[in-house]
Amino acid sequence: MKLSKVKELLDAEILCCDGALDCEVMNACGSDMMSDVLAYVKDQSILLTGLMNPQVVRTAQMMDMKCIVFVRGKKPNEAVLSLAEENGIMVMTTEYRLYTACGLLFSNGLYCEGVDKV
Repeated sequence: MKLSKVKELLDAEILCCDGALDCEVMNACGSDMMSDVLAYVKDQSILLTGLMNPQVVRTAQMMDMKCIVFVRGKKPNEAVLSLAEENGIMVMTTEYRLYTACGLLFSNGLYCEGVDKV
């Protein structure tokens, strides 16, 4: 699935790195615990989370993720966005809750692994 389709399905707003919309992704992960993402997730392309700190970007960078989607309408501060921009990681925000956002992506063909129980 292209990131442009993810944006459409989640009715998301792009906060940085909009040039990656043609990037193809195969799966996603929904979690607010970055230690669990690092421990249990492999080969993920999108991270969906409500956590808004630089560790989210660092985790996405370490896991070679292409995009971070902040849920519940959250918008990270400029430091988080700058770090994402430096690392070429697209950042989006959606009004959907984590569970709903993962469900929408899954029901449209994107495998979503939930680390947290929601």
